[in-house]
Amino acid sequence: MKAQDNTHTDYSLSATVSLAALLNGKRSDRQFRQLVRNLLTVARRIELARDHFGRGLNITGPQYNLLMTVAEFQGVAGVSVGAVAQAMHVSSSFVTAETGKLLEVGLVRKRPNPSDRRGALLKLSSLGRAKIHRLLAEIRAVNDLFFGRLTAGSFGALCAGTEALVEGSREAMQYIARMEERAENSL
Repeated sequence: MKAQDNTHTDYSLSATVSLAALLNGKRSDRQFRQLVRNLLTVARRIELARDHFGRGLNITGPQYNLLMTVAEFQGVAGVSVGAVAQAMHVSSSFVTAETGKLLEVGLVRKRPNPSDRRGALLKLSSLGRAKIHRLLAEIRAVNDLFFGRLTAGSFGALCAGTEALVEGSREAMQYIARMEERAENSL
């Protein structure tokens, strides 16, 4: 028996969201789906730029991100592993592992935290500062091109929107983890 060919059958995707704020017009989620596609494109392009900058420093893209986070938050005393992890939305163990690699190539320094001897404070080494300084003009050029179409108002709205998405995505990942745990437990 031959399988039925349904290629000419009309199909309309049901809404993939139910919240009124995410639906437009006639209860369509088309704008939402386009937003997701656009966010995926932007996320991938940010990763490609991050990887490019990392290659300029002979490190990986995630290590570049960590290095720039340390540079931003180190201040005079240095920044804790936990604070870096929180800013990057990653685990402290990830920061510790990647920091070890940056220590090996001489881009960061690590010293005991005087207020909590169990912890460590991170700072850029003089080599790390020099390498970032040499790359800054290119970083600025790419960032200006990447974000240059935003106005002050749309930039502010984007910042607020992405903060909300970070929180919502954290909740969504917790939901997914619970569903996967239930599925594993039902086997």
